[in-house]
Amino acid sequence: MSSLAINPVIAELRERIAGLENGNARARKVLPFGAPGIDQGLPGGGLAFGALHEVAGGGSGTVDGAAAALFVAGIAARAEGKCLWCLTRPDLFFPALSQAGLHPDRVTFCESDREDDVLSAMEEGLSFGGLAMVVAELVRLPMTASRRLQLAAEKSGSMGIVLRRWRRQNEASDYGQPTASTTRWRISVLPSDPLPVAGVGRARWLAELIRVKAGECAEFEIGAPDAKGRVCLLPVPDHGSDQAIWRRSHTG
Repeated sequence: MSSLAINPVIAELRERIAGLENGNARARKVLPFGAPGIDQGLPGGGLAFGALHEVAGGGSGTVDGAAAALFVAGIAARAEGKCLWCLTRPDLFFPALSQAGLHPDRVTFCESDREDDVLSAMEEGLSFGGLAMVVAELVRLPMTASRRLQLAAEKSGSMGIVLRRWRRQNEASDYGQPTASTTRWRISVLPSDPLPVAGVGRARWLAELIRVKAGECAEFEIGAPDAKGRVCLLPVPDHGSDQAIWRRSHTG
């Protein structure tokens, strides 16, 4: 038997670490999507508070980027409490965020010309502890910065979401780099629901869960958030349908 196996100091330290990890797991709250098919694939049945998450558009274009922003707004709308939204470009269309359930009186915006300042503002917001959610729009998220954000979220219990936005197409490749985020999502626009009359149906998205700690990757076809921030799972079309053809051509 090795000396490490019989060392009482090492054994005691391991017991303390295990106790701390179990205590954090019991205390961590989650925010369910309200769609069982999605929540069942997430540890605890929803997005974890006290954790960092990432969301990006499925492509480098503005359409998928707008869908990703609305996806985040729907999450913030369902979280009780105030939201801090940190950004470098003041181009959010707030009436659209309101349609996703996120009302102006719940959001404080923090604008800066530099991404480093956005990162600092997000860390300060997460450390504050009086916010339900802190969102930051960033092009890049280095591993060291993501670890700092994750630790700040763990200490305060707030949820942090980094909304990755690209200015140029080649920047989208950075989304494959490792970070400390608990989940990573990619949102792509699909053709909207057909209507029996002329008009545009509910927006339809492909939500890809491309990384999740202690869980499995998955993808879902969802309806955009309603006025209360709720999404819904939609039936996947047949492989021969127009929507399936569009999806394969845009996500392959």
